[in-house]
Amino acid sequence: MRTTPPTKTEEAGRATPGAFADVTTSASTLRRFLHGLPGVDAVGLEARAASLGTRSIKTTAKAYAIDLAISMIDLTTLEGADTPGKVRALGAKAVHPDPTDRTTPRTAAVCVYPDMVATAKEAVAGSGVKVASVATAFPAGRAALGVKLADVRDAVAAGADEIDMVIDRGALLAGDYLKVHDEIVAVKEASGSARLKVIFETGELSTYDNIRRASWIGMLAGADFIKTSTGKVGVNATPANTLLMLEAVRDFRAQTGVQVGVKPAGGIRTSKDALKFLVLVNETAGADWLDDHWFRFGASSLLNDLLMQRQKLATGRYSGPDYVTVD
Repeated sequence: MRTTPPTKTEEAGRATPGAFADVTTSASTLRRFLHGLPGVDAVGLEARAASLGTRSIKTTAKAYAIDLAISMIDLTTLEGADTPGKVRALGAKAVHPDPTDRTTPRTAAVCVYPDMVATAKEAVAGSGVKVASVATAFPAGRAALGVKLADVRDAVAAGADEIDMVIDRGALLAGDYLKVHDEIVAVKEASGSARLKVIFETGELSTYDNIRRASWIGMLAGADFIKTSTGKVGVNATPANTLLMLEAVRDFRAQTGVQVGVKPAGGIRTSKDALKFLVLVNETAGADWLDDHWFRFGASSLLNDLLMQRQKLATGRYSGPDYVTVD
């Protein structure tokens, strides 16, 4: 869990870093760069992800990893039926995930729609829990740029600490990479001091090569995080697509000195799943990404399973779902 602010190197150069300044000057140069990236060996990628998923974590390390995973959660509710009461309850749970054990770490953030930001902000006030807001016509992103930017500005004005935007997947699939890049740049500017997470919706990008290209577009455009999914489609975060994105941020920092976070979201429901992802982070990007400033889980039900496993390690008994709050 991060205890120090990011360094100047970490936060500097959020526009296209100098090493790649010429890459985004035109549609043709960006296309040439993206199509010049190494092709993804799908079989090798999936085999590597599966292999890392078999690593075992012993009891002492497991207790630490569970607390670390809790501290990395963006506790999320993104439903049309969300109410102020539900968001206040979510905020209270983010601050004190287990009211019977105040040693339980808080979550990193709560993630809500823009109209619920003010309510969430009030619910977590003074706790250190951030408020993240989805924006840019989430989840489809099918709106004019002006509408998307207004969505972002509304969320920031309401107090959002972080913005989770969705890219124009249609533009990316059509090969209009510069449009995707320039839209992210515009959203970054509209976000002001709020950190920007760029959602690719990997389940709709069809190929691993497209996910790699989206990762580089997001990083070149100034994303603070790259994020797998909205959680609203059939295929969301997987070990393989997250591994690919971790490789991208590792390589990007090696070439630019700029560190970018990763957020898998959707479909991560159990402690076992979460620990597999932490192994991916450690073995691929390295220990520098093992805190909530650089790695997040977008989740709702995951927290309850982590709490139950935490109680089991502490007491030797599995309490079951009746002993945690229902979201």
